[in-house]
Amino acid sequence: MNTRIALFAGASLLALHAAAVAQEAATTELNEIVVSGQGDPTAPTEGYVAKSAASGTKTGAPVLETQRSVSVVTRDEIDDRGAQTLGQALSTTAGVVGEPFGADPRFDSPVLRGFDMRNAQYLNGLRLMRSQGAPSYDIYGLERVEVLKGPASSLYGSGTPAGVINMEQKHAQFKDAYEAGTGLSIDGDAEVFFDANKALTDAFAARVTGKLAKTEEDIDELTNKRGYLGLATRWSPSDATTIDFLGSYQKDSPITPAGIPFALTGQGNDEDLRDLYAGDASVDDSDRRMSNIGYELHHEFDSGWALDQSARYQKFDWDYTGFYVSTLTAPSTINRGVIFQDEDTWTANLDTRFSGDLQTGVVDHKLLFGLDLRKYGDNTTTQFATSSALDISNPTPATVGAPWYTKTDDLTLEQAGIYAQDELSLDKWRATLGIRHDWTDQQGTSTNNFSGATIIDQQDSATTSNVGLSYVFDSGFAPYVSYATSFDPEIGTDIDGNQLNPTTGEQWEIGVKYQPTSFEGLFSVALYDLTQDNVSVTVSEGGLSGTRQIGQVKSRGLEIEGAAEIAMGWSVKAAYSYNDAEQVGTNDGKMPANMPRHTGSLWLAYDFAEDTALEGLTLAGGIRYIGERFGDNANTYELDPVTLVDLAAKYKVTEKATLAVNVNNLTDETYVANCGSFGCYYGSGRSVMGTLTVRW
Repeated sequence: MNTRIALFAGASLLALHAAAVAQEAATTELNEIVVSGQGDPTAPTEGYVAKSAASGTKTGAPVLETQRSVSVVTRDEIDDRGAQTLGQALSTTAGVVGEPFGADPRFDSPVLRGFDMRNAQYLNGLRLMRSQGAPSYDIYGLERVEVLKGPASSLYGSGTPAGVINMEQKHAQFKDAYEAGTGLSIDGDAEVFFDANKALTDAFAARVTGKLAKTEEDIDELTNKRGYLGLATRWSPSDATTIDFLGSYQKDSPITPAGIPFALTGQGNDEDLRDLYAGDASVDDSDRRMSNIGYELHHEFDSGWALDQSARYQKFDWDYTGFYVSTLTAPSTINRGVIFQDEDTWTANLDTRFSGDLQTGVVDHKLLFGLDLRKYGDNTTTQFATSSALDISNPTPATVGAPWYTKTDDLTLEQAGIYAQDELSLDKWRATLGIRHDWTDQQGTSTNNFSGATIIDQQDSATTSNVGLSYVFDSGFAPYVSYATSFDPEIGTDIDGNQLNPTTGEQWEIGVKYQPTSFEGLFSVALYDLTQDNVSVTVSEGGLSGTRQIGQVKSRGLEIEGAAEIAMGWSVKAAYSYNDAEQVGTNDGKMPANMPRHTGSLWLAYDFAEDTALEGLTLAGGIRYIGERFGDNANTYELDPVTLVDLAAKYKVTEKATLAVNVNNLTDETYVANCGSFGCYYGSGRSVMGTLTVRW
């Protein structure tokens, strides 16, 4: 293990342990630990410690009693760290590389335990569908972000074996609260925002959230303008019934940097290349719109059983034109091309659940039965065109040729799943049993100008499960073990003409969680062994080239994570991950793309006490470490490790007004975040953002 990483991990653990010991020593009376009824996962959470999660079991079970790794990033943490994207919010989460593709405003594509998570993102427990990865959702509209790690098909259906990322939108609350503010950065970023929640009656509340922002990238010529509007209402016609309406509309104009050929990086001029504009302002164009409308119903019957139903309709449209780079033909000449994309997609989600308590002898059961339906329509045209090369020393306007490749997809995906779950309690023992069966149907055509039209008519089905066991000690420790499986359909046929089977995943995980009895905190250590099978591999047999499902991805690792509100105004969030991932088959023995062996983070915040000269001031700072990794599965592009430093300060100017300053990447480290066949992309440089927020 790298000495610096070992010291970093040890320092993080030592800080957490020392804080816990100090707090325990300062407490003369221990409070009884509470392991149930620890709050509504959709409600605001004070501080960094969230004790319940909506995604782990779909029942809001305590994180301590969930026999899986579950990480929660609260609204307070997002605000304190000045996170502007989902990737930035997840950068202190164990096992996650938050921004593996650098500063790309189009998508949030975190990597979790060695797997790409762009198609494993959920909003309010329902999947955000898009064939090429979920679009970025403005996180100002979110209350929290949850990461359920490991196969989750027994609750959520088809998906990556690494888990799910669930974003909880701000819900209406029966409490009046108002917020408005503005922000400016030294780079020219500007934003205004508001969040107004009003309890209109004892039974009806409404909430409106909005934001207008202009974000300047490191490349001066690229600007993303975004508008977000969220609407939420909550109606409780009786003590037994609650209905939440949730809607949002987002419009923006993101354009990714065109990239830099790998051969140019690491030659001593990366700082200049990070700012290089390889596109053409007269050609680049982006217009993206995303609408969501849905509801959540909760009704409790007299029998003690409850009905929960979540539904959402999503519409997504995007017209995009942007540049990409390929090879370097001269010391300062870059070959490049242009992508044209026209997307029109929609998704309908419906998840219905019945839950209730049952006792058999001395064993208590919380039973859950569900029906999950999803339909997704995709009409997308993608074109690639040639462009004149770019001479860095003498840039000229681009000349764009006619498209040489055109692909049009007209596809429909339907999925239906039925599932059951039993959460068992026997004294201090806890267990979870879950099983689900899914049917998927993919229909439509995929047409390109090289091979013509391909008819898609594919049906798959799979049964997945999970099982977990833990023991909750009075001291707050809860060791656990779990096993879970997953599946994900694959489109196409193998070299023999047989329909491809779904990829399958399975994971064993053992660990221990600790929820202190004397202060707010939650800590976890997990060891996992995760495998994905039926991975498609390109083979040549008898003079023919085709696909065999003989590939495999193995991911084994250690994750340590903790968050605490400790004595004398200190708050802490720390994480360390070690991942030993490799591919079997094609790229045999090589690491998956964007998966460092070591990552770590440490964030500390200090609130100055009342009745002191610095009352109202909070100072915070942290470090993030991303270890050596590769930009592609073939391990062609090796990327150097990087350590990033962040600082923050906020001051209560008045009882209602707070001024905050966030500095990310304090030392302005220039580093390559990703490399591939379409070029290399840099991580974000130093940013300094000041915000003024008024709450009443």
